[in-house]
Amino acid sequence: MQSRRSRAVRRANEEHTNVDRWLVSYADFITLLFAFFVVMYAISSVNEGKYRVLSDTMIAAFNTPPKSLEPIQVGDPIEKFPDKQPKEGIPKPITVEPPKIIEQQSQQMTQIAEQVKTSLQPLIDKNLIKVTKNNLWVEIDINTSVLFSVGNASLEAEAYAPLKKLALVIMNLPNYVDVEGHTDNQPIKTAVYPSNWELSAARAASVVRLFAEEGVEPNRLSAIGLSEYHPVGDNKSVDGRRDNRRVKIVILADKNARRMVAIQGPDKPVGSDKPAEPPVH
Repeated sequence: MQSRRSRAVRRANEEHTNVDRWLVSYADFITLLFAFFVVMYAISSVNEGKYRVLSDTMIAAFNTPPKSLEPIQVGDPIEKFPDKQPKEGIPKPITVEPPKIIEQQSQQMTQIAEQVKTSLQPLIDKNLIKVTKNNLWVEIDINTSVLFSVGNASLEAEAYAPLKKLALVIMNLPNYVDVEGHTDNQPIKTAVYPSNWELSAARAASVVRLFAEEGVEPNRLSAIGLSEYHPVGDNKSVDGRRDNRRVKIVILADKNARRMVAIQGPDKPVGSDKPAEPPVH
């Protein structure tokens, strides 16, 4: 009797354990199902900010205006090929011959050089100002003894008259103007000018500021500090160092004209087989 009763109790316990075991598998399944829906929701959510940035970028890329309003005809004009004439009603492309552009720029530079020469003739006669030109720009080299005291970037009183005359010439022109500051190789180390870089840049900026105050459009002006690294004289001599301390004003035929000089080198003007013209005295 006791053995039968013990077997019955054991069988009842086993049946009870088997009945509750399914809850573990069910709980695991519910957990996995919840994780699945969380992942699906995260994937399906849209970042509105990133979508808007992408949309604006695509619109800007496809709505960019053309870079050139007037295409330049490099080869033979289209009139030489009757079979390739555009159909009636379609305007012909505007053709501009590069040699004609260079010729026009050269004429303009000659006129500008003559205006500068007329305005600053007394200082040119004293060799304090040197004017040179080529097809792409006019350079006005002004010795800093006319403009600044040694180690200083504040304009001297006698500097205002010639610079104002030059500003009147530049003001009536559409050209871009670079103003370069140069120094000799003598080191400087002050609280205001820790090196010749700061001194040369400050001197160029002083001239640019005066031009702007005299009415030259500021968006046509650039101030460039070149320190001691573009000498025109020998830094071993007093006269050479004096020549190297200068401000150069460059009136450009085109704002990118000076980058084109590398095509033929500094000894010849771009677009010409003739040597560069000597200084105007």
